[in-house]
Amino acid sequence: MTMLQDSVSFEDLSVDFTQKEWQLLDACQKDLYKDVMLENYSSLVSLGYEVMKPDVIFKLEQGREPWTGGGALPSSGSLDT
Repeated sequence: MTMLQDSVSFEDLSVDFTQKEWQLLDACQKDLYKDVMLENYSSLVSLGYEVMKPDVIFKLEQGREPWTGGGALPSSGSLDT
């Protein structure tokens, strides 16, 4: 059996939110997001991932909200409850 190894980037593991999407999360969800994103980045660094630290990681480390972009909710309705 042949195993293929592909490089994994932080972007492969990252989830980005708009400001409006971020506002829909409760405090526990925001804390979980922060913990998972920081752990993912830490794991990649420990495996030799060598690039500039992503902006979202800087924001999370500084206690800032990590949302990106203009803030429009996705039109797919994926956040409907």
